[in-house]
Amino acid sequence: MFEDKLHRLPDRPGVYLFRDAAGTLLYVGKAVSLKNRVRSYFQAGRGLEAKTQALVALIADLEFIVTDSEVEALLLESNLIKQHRPKYNIRLRDDKQYPYLRLDLNAAWPRLELVRQIRSDGARYFGPYPHSSAVWETMETLRRVFPYRSCSDHRLQQPHPCLYYHIHRCLAPCIRACTEGAYRQMATEMAAFLDGREDAVLQRLQERMDAASAELRFEDAAEWRDRIAALRSVREKQKITTRRGESRDVLGLARGEHGQTAVQVFFVREGKVAGREGFWLAGTEDQPDDLVLAAFVQQFYTGGAIPPREILLPCALSDADATSAMLRTRAGREVRLMVPQRGDRRRLVEMVQKNAAEYLAAEVWRRERSRSARATGLEELRVALGLPRVPERIECYDNSNIQGAFPVAAMVVLEQGVPRLGEYRKFRVKTVVGPDDFATMREIVGRRFARGMKERQERLEDAGEEGIEPGFDGFAHLPDLVLIDGGRGQLSAAREAMRACGVGDIPTFALAKENEWLFREESPDPIILPRPSGALRLLQLARDEAHRFGLGYHRQLRGRAQVASTLQRIPGVGDKRRKVLLQHFPSIDAIAQATVEEIASLPGFHRALAEEILQYLHGAEVDGPSDRDV
Repeated sequence: MFEDKLHRLPDRPGVYLFRDAAGTLLYVGKAVSLKNRVRSYFQAGRGLEAKTQALVALIADLEFIVTDSEVEALLLESNLIKQHRPKYNIRLRDDKQYPYLRLDLNAAWPRLELVRQIRSDGARYFGPYPHSSAVWETMETLRRVFPYRSCSDHRLQQPHPCLYYHIHRCLAPCIRACTEGAYRQMATEMAAFLDGREDAVLQRLQERMDAASAELRFEDAAEWRDRIAALRSVREKQKITTRRGESRDVLGLARGEHGQTAVQVFFVREGKVAGREGFWLAGTEDQPDDLVLAAFVQQFYTGGAIPPREILLPCALSDADATSAMLRTRAGREVRLMVPQRGDRRRLVEMVQKNAAEYLAAEVWRRERSRSARATGLEELRVALGLPRVPERIECYDNSNIQGAFPVAAMVVLEQGVPRLGEYRKFRVKTVVGPDDFATMREIVGRRFARGMKERQERLEDAGEEGIEPGFDGFAHLPDLVLIDGGRGQLSAAREAMRACGVGDIPTFALAKENEWLFREESPDPIILPRPSGALRLLQLARDEAHRFGLGYHRQLRGRAQVASTLQRIPGVGDKRRKVLLQHFPSIDAIAQATVEEIASLPGFHRALAEEILQYLHGAEVDGPSDRDV
């Protein structure tokens, strides 16, 4: 089968995926010619690096996806790596969606808002910012200078102003306390400041302050004075790095003695450092700098970050042409990749290189210290609980409901003391009616281990037929320790279910939140771990994660039910259309803030129906969950 796939590979660009015997994805790669690239792994006598040799030894299956160009293959490869994180790929561990400020000057009353996705909607986007806290701080400071509205479009129709108007932080277009021209002038000046043209903005504010003072309007002059001071305070927080107002990203790369790799990125906007961020890369062992840096650039800029016009690098990239084309496609304009050899640009790269080395050293120390603390905590747990071995895998269970409504439960996993988000599982309670925590715990623990034992048996049978050692993952991977969030009642219910599934030998304890005491089934006395101990911190981490995960799922179901209930009252919105709306919008507020075009573009919708939906939502008092947690 595998040999047949090798012979059928097309001589076209695309992406290939290698899997092992268990179906686990090992590696994702791109190729100008799938036929030539994939076959090169299996050519006798070809000198392969140690890491690649280990990969080839595990390959049992192959998939491929044909694309129209190398650029499309590169984009698809990057997305698949982010989605599946294969073991043998270079992986950006700290990948994230960066916050941006969005200002739509085409709107009648523009507002400034935080977003994490950039769309081709004609609005202005400013950023990226390294942290959302920096965005909120910037927005609040700007509000003192430019009193913009923060309310949604449908709230704008309310006849009463909000608190921001009364504390002079909004011009209150909702009650037309300002003209559209005056508001637009303010929004335009705010955009100019965010663009880095603060000198021109400060000059205009200074002229208004002087004019108010000359006309003896001292209160107005004092207000302009305070706005000027606030604006200058924002500017002084930023460090000037260049004589001209360029916008660029500057990358630095650092490699450790044992294969560790870190990248530091400085975001320079209009000649000032707007922020910086460090990143840790995995899977870089035995890989050259140009390949590592190319993998970082490809993954970083296919995420939330929009590339600026210029990116400064410490070395040239492998696949530089394809990477440049990908960046051009992503940005919608030309993006220059430069490796400066002298001058200000070279000194800037050298500075970021030093920062990358400092970040790597600090991160190696932090990770080693954290690893040591986790190992100590796990050993403390083994001793304190009398476990037969160190609990490498800990599972924790928690229930969540409000007076029996929308009962759900969560399972979270710690492996070697580290949360494994991909192993988390959520359950909708099926058999319990009303607020019965004991029965709920019995059901979900029973379901988890019944399925786990069934999967283990299937793996053992398959392995016996193929003559290989079975591997267990997912529910088939049994824990070394089970933790129940609750008291003796929840513990007894969980233990009853585990014995029925044949896993009663797994050590199980309950952690009661009131005193942070541990209970076990066979003893009436609690186990009290020392408060500063690493063992207790690990258990608290598992318990808090289970509570967070379960509560989030419960809130999601409750919110969707409230949305569905409201949508049921809208004429023309039946079950199918309601389902489509629920798939695209998280809340009633999100639907109400959407445009007619956004709703009309959904399957089964049209403009007249979209207008009717928005008219109903804007006219109704909706008591649904907000699309932003407060």
